[in-house]
Order: sequence, then C-alpha cells, then structure tokens
Amino acid sequence: MKKFKLYLQLFWTFFKIGLFTFGGGYAMISVILHEVVEKRKYISSDEFSDVVALAESTPGPIAINSSTYIGYKMGGVLGALVSSLAVCLPSFIIIYVISLFFSQFLELELAAKAFKGIQCGVAVLIVAAAFKLFKSVKKNAVSYILIICSSLALLAIDVFSLGISTIYLIILGLAVGVAVYFRPKSRESEPTEEDLVLMTKNADNEVIAGDIVEKPAEHDGVSATDTIGEGKV
Repeated sequence: MKKFKLYLQLFWTFFKIGLFTFGGGYAMISVILHEVVEKRKYISSDEFSDVVALAESTPGPIAINSSTYIGYKMGGVLGALVSSLAVCLPSFIIIYVISLFFSQFLELELAAKAFKGIQCGVAVLIVAAAFKLFKSVKKNAVSYILIICSSLALLAIDVFSLGISTIYLIILGLAVGVAVYFRPKSRESEPTEEDLVLMTKNADNEVIAGDIVEKPAEHDGVSATDTIGEGKV
C-alpha cells in the first residue's frame, strides 16, 4: 500500500511538472526544484545540482533524465518508469490535440499572443532556476571564477556564432570539474581561541554556554568547596 501511494505521488508530482511548464529544458528546472526539493523533499538542493549536471550531460531531455533519476531513487525501476511517463504524458496529450486542429490553431490571434507571453515567462523561469541553483554552490573564489568564466564563454559563443559543438563544452566542463575537485587543498587554518574554548577534550573541564568552567579541585575525596566551608583550607 505504501509503495502504491509513493508511485501515485511520483506520478502526480511529475505530471504537474509536465503539464504546467512551458519552454522545456532549463525552464523546467525551477519547477522541478520547487516540487522535488522544496515541497516533497525527495532530494537535497546539493544533490539536485548534481542531477541537473548529469541530466544535461547525458542524451535526452533534461526533464525526462531528471525525473528518471529521482523516480529511480525513490521507487526503483518502477518509480523511474512512472516518473518518466508522467512528465511526458501532458506534452503528448496537448500536442496530439493541437495536431488535430493545427491549421486552425495557428490562425488564432489569441494563440499567437499567448505564445508571446509564454516566451517571457520561460525567460523568467530560466533566470529563477539559475538563482536557485546558485544558492547551493559553495561560496568561494574558485566557484565565482568558474561561474564568471563559463558565463562569458557561453555569451561569446552565442554572440560571435563560434559554432563550437556542445560535446566539446561538456568535455571541457568535465575536465575543469575534475581538476577543481583534485586540486591541492590548502592547509586548514589553526583553531582560534574561541574554537579552543568550545572544545571538550579535557575530561576535567565542563563546557557551559561556550565558557570553560573548571571543576573544583578535590583532595583525598573532599572538595575544596567543602573544606572552605569547614575552615580547613
């Protein structure tokens, strides 16, 4: 029963993603992130960033690849099939219906205006996805340099029509990622005085609210506090 409920939930989640997302590809990232990370919490934001990178690098639409991975993680092979089918089904139904009245559909002025509005919405979804993914990126100099360089490179390729194959870009990104991962790590900074205060390595000390409070010294089973009260110290 629990498995059936999970499959039903996966189907409805990805059916909504496929139904209400226009533009496909990157426009769907923001919607998928909202549904599977923020709402359902199927995966973490860091893992979602890896899923997007993997889905974009492998053949096939990013939405289907992402749904297949997430569905497999949550419900195995059947979960992957259910999720992949659900995300494709709305598009299939809509395109099939439009194809029946394609010539009449193109002549509708309302449809033309609707598509222009959808194009603006797609741009907003892509920008929103970029900002959400940026939040999960580690904030350091290397990350900022990679983001700036890759953005400028993609902009130059588009503006100057360099015609560089996507395959080369994927291989280059893979090489840079591997190089960054295996780069020599800098030595960790020495612990500060505050860090030392918070440590509890010494069994004779107690850490309370970040301050070290030393235990009263004991002599022959009698604490210093007791002897002071008796006037023996």
